[in-house]
Amino acid sequence: QVQLVESGGRLVQAGDSLRLSCAASGGTFSSYAMGWFRQAPGKEREFVAAINWNGGSTYYADSVKGRFTISRDNAKNTVYLQMNSLKPEDTAVYYCAARGLSGWSVSAARYDYWGQGTQVTVSS
Repeated sequence: QVQLVESGGRLVQAGDSLRLSCAASGGTFSSYAMGWFRQAPGKEREFVAAINWNGGSTYYADSVKGRFTISRDNAKNTVYLQMNSLKPEDTAVYYCAARGLSGWSVSAARYDYWGQGTQVTVSS
């Protein structure tokens, strides 16, 4: 069983940067592909970014490509989401997720473990 705890979300202004962290415990972190998803009020959860077990492969939603960067530190059991040039439409609860024994996926249904989420609010 893997536990995931996100942190770093807060209220920022448009154009600001923010780094989210997701700390994992209870499993072999390096064996999991990790993903970041987000859910805005009244909308479905959507894929943001994903990274494979060693950081050698990453993938981004078109809406964040060039602005967000996903990375991981397996020694610290942590995955990060660096968010630059934030826009009001990035406002959402951000979740990290872990997928065991497989590569990353853009489908939320393919992830095995989820964190509780962290709120990011971008004011205009």
